[in-house]
Amino acid sequence: MKSFQKQINLKPFPRGFHLITDIIEREFPEFRDIHIGILQVFILHTSAALTINENADPSVRKDFETFINDLVSESYSKFIHTYEGKDDMPAHIKSSIFGCSVQVPIHLGKLKLGTWQGIYLCEFRDYGGNRKLLLTALGT
Repeated sequence: MKSFQKQINLKPFPRGFHLITDIIEREFPEFRDIHIGILQVFILHTSAALTINENADPSVRKDFETFINDLVSESYSKFIHTYEGKDDMPAHIKSSIFGCSVQVPIHLGKLKLGTWQGIYLCEFRDYGGNRKLLLTALGT
């Protein structure tokens, strides 16, 4: 069994849904030493998230942003955790909806994503800053 783990830092992204598959592949080449296994990507934050979805048409990412902002509105008047900005509590809720990790199979040293799949960073803050990811690859 082989195992590799590395923390990487992402540059600040604006609010929205951003493809980060290429960044992960570039910053964590160790997974290429695994024939069959799994890559776990874990975000070390509570106001951003990860998901896997459409990697070709950018309008999908814009629709994600529009929908989640309608679902969890910053104008919701009952939030009490508001001292870090109007986008903070909604960001925490959105993060819990999407989740803090994704898993991708590794096959013959490559991430086995579907033809139209990519890993998204879901940035829910106006100024989220640098985001940290913990990457763990396990396999043979």
